[in-house]
Amino acid sequence: MKIATFNINGIKARLPALLDWLDETSPDIVLCQEIKSVDDAFPVEPFEDRGYNVATHGQKSFNGVAILSKLPLEDVTRGLPGDDSDEQARWIEATVVGTHQACRICGLYLPNGNPTPGPKYDYKLAWMERLHARAQELMMGNMPALMAGDYNIIPQAEDAAKPDSWREDALFRPESRAAFRKILNLGFTEAFRARNQAPGQYSFWDYQAGAWQRNNGIRIDHFLLTPEAADLLKDCQIDKAYRGREKPSDHVPVWIELDL
Repeated sequence: MKIATFNINGIKARLPALLDWLDETSPDIVLCQEIKSVDDAFPVEPFEDRGYNVATHGQKSFNGVAILSKLPLEDVTRGLPGDDSDEQARWIEATVVGTHQACRICGLYLPNGNPTPGPKYDYKLAWMERLHARAQELMMGNMPALMAGDYNIIPQAEDAAKPDSWREDALFRPESRAAFRKILNLGFTEAFRARNQAPGQYSFWDYQAGAWQRNNGIRIDHFLLTPEAADLLKDCQIDKAYRGREKPSDHVPVWIELDL
């Protein structure tokens, strides 16, 4: 089963690019971030025409996450637990049942956190504490589970072309990376690094200053797998070439294959 994560940076602006990628690569499940659309305005029909079930957790003009799945989506829940006052649409999860077993699929768009210090960074770290709590629950579950999406975290220096330029950024500050490691240390496997240890592997290139042309990128889109899911991991790749297409997102898809 091929499962992908893709920060599309606006469903209306990137719909043709997203549909082209779906038609060319045919993933079974896609976790989308930054759909920037309320649920009622999300263009469901093109995805249903391609055999996808659609679940969204949207927000006007900002944030928003969605799941596209060729398998039925069961027990869909929206919003990261732990703060009933949080109105930002950044978390969605559901269960899918494969040929052999079920898997809990969690899609996330972790807060950026800039500028630092400040309330946005405080929100990022508090959100990661809530994520840690949900991750603990997933580890105690009986089925394979994964958390995937735009983490807005550069885990290590080799995940940035120019790490020194990110030292004080919320994506690379020590507190951010420590919070990410705290989640990993629960027993999660970071799928890409489990398959590829080479530096120079990125999933985001800014639109400014010729970042794509200079390969001045960062790797911030991740799959974290529980041990039960990691045992099923067959591959993990980054579809880098799509950043060079017409009207691309600033992110590219990252995907895994699980023996589900």
